[in-house]
Amino acid sequence: MSNPPAPTCVRHPDRPTGLACTRCGRPACPDCLRPAAVGQHCVDCVRQGQSEVRPVRTVGGGRAGATFPVVTYGLIAINVLVYVITAAQAGSAMDNYRGSALFREFVLVPLLVADGEWWRLIGSGFLHYGAIHLLVNMFALYVVGRDLEQVLGRARFACVYLVSLLGGSAAVMALSDSITATAGASGAVYGLFGAVTVTLIRLRQSPTPMLVVIGVNVLISFSLPGISLWGHLGGLAAGTLAALGILFVPGWLSARTQEAARRIGWAALAAVAAACLVATGVATLLTRDEIPQIPVRVSAPVDIPAPPPR
Repeated sequence: MSNPPAPTCVRHPDRPTGLACTRCGRPACPDCLRPAAVGQHCVDCVRQGQSEVRPVRTVGGGRAGATFPVVTYGLIAINVLVYVITAAQAGSAMDNYRGSALFREFVLVPLLVADGEWWRLIGSGFLHYGAIHLLVNMFALYVVGRDLEQVLGRARFACVYLVSLLGGSAAVMALSDSITATAGASGAVYGLFGAVTVTLIRLRQSPTPMLVVIGVNVLISFSLPGISLWGHLGGLAAGTLAALGILFVPGWLSARTQEAARRIGWAALAAVAAACLVATGVATLLTRDEIPQIPVRVSAPVDIPAPPPR
């Protein structure tokens, strides 16, 4: 009687083998096997096992080990690009707000937002009055954005930034003069200050350094003329609430799984964004009531004065 043929490797049918994967039991040649805690696994089982392992997450839901702050650098690049365009249009690095069509189109003027130009609520957060204003805001974004993005994850970090920007715009709409022009990323940056403070508390680290930074900056906002105090405070409040929603609300609501915690965090973040939109809508209605007949659009070719930066 002839012996039955030796089994062949499932990945290499031309290779007879007496070995097998201890996980799936399929025959495999030595090249297709990897050492395991018990026995040896074929490369297919190793790959499947790696895909089933959940990635390690930070307290904010970010992927642990994601070191390159893509969103932070992307936001800096967009701000710099917008500044370069406005400076080129105005023909001046310091007076880029004069003679720039892009600046005129995006600067936040509550009267114009009430007239239907809603894009100014977000667009104004990417404008800056001169190179120094840009450098100060981008340096602050660079310092706090990198670590916060790693903790929150890219998507949550981007949303916190945009919600903070929207919160600053909502405060300007509600509490500033209706014909005041405001621009700058400071509202969003202040929101990140608040989010970093909440994150430090969540990590059980001392928030004192960030509280000092916030206190000094708020004092400057109160003391110096030409600074959008409401834009700063609105962004700070929105960013702080957004971070609380992500980092603390799931625990307060006793979320039992990581997935439930993520959903609650996103819902809380959406609630803060919705509150900013509602505040903006109410402010818009009040502005319309204040000025029942809005004259010709101020966004026509006029020269924007030097309004308070944000």
